[in-house]
Amino acid sequence: MSQPITIRVPDELSEWLAAEARRAGVSQGKIVRDQLMKAKAEAGGMPFMKLAGAIKGAKSLSQRKGFSKA
Repeated sequence: MSQPITIRVPDELSEWLAAEARRAGVSQGKIVRDQLMKAKAEAGGMPFMKLAGAIKGAKSLSQRKGFSKA
């Protein structure tokens, strides 16, 4: 189910949105929804995951040379 929202934007942004919607042949709401989904996807919940696989070596520091207790 969708939830309607109301926002106020400056005239300049409103004019750009209307022109972009006409150019693309889609509703202004679709442009706003697409941009919100894009922002949500980019924000993500785990920004540290971009580093996944970037570090080589033992998974545990205790197994790496120089970190053993012995």
